[in-house]
Amino acid sequence: MRENGLPSVGVMIEVPGAALLASHVLAEVDFGSLGTNDLAQYTMAADRMEGELSDLLDPWQPAVLKVIGHACDGARVAGKPIGVCGEAGGDPLLALVLAGLGVGSLSMAPSKVSIVRLALSLHDLATCHGMATAALDARTATDAREAVVALAHDDLVALL
Repeated sequence: MRENGLPSVGVMIEVPGAALLASHVLAEVDFGSLGTNDLAQYTMAADRMEGELSDLLDPWQPAVLKVIGHACDGARVAGKPIGVCGEAGGDPLLALVLAGLGVGSLSMAPSKVSIVRLALSLHDLATCHGMATAALDARTATDAREAVVALAHDDLVALL
């Protein structure tokens, strides 16, 4: 891409293999972006077209969060920024977990920006790290979210 004049080149990380080898993948580019919808689908081996499996596609699934964490660790090793693309970035509680894992940017619908900005402003990075640890240690997506709610600022919880 650089040979064709693009000054900045990134990569979408949408499969677990790329996430697990993120330090190598990101060494070749300037930044990475996690496609959370596809990453959840492939991590949990659940087809998005099968409604009965929709619970497995929840980005709160601890396995999905662990894969995201691996990608963030790889980004740190490579010295490259990594962001999140997809609906996950617009969830104010999940945005806190993602920040705690090492995600540096979030894309979301414009209608979600205010509440995500508020969530991030109410919590320091150390708290986000603690939230990420609690979510990673959970058994289910529901347990992960509940663990983070228990650590969240009361002003944010009141808005959810």
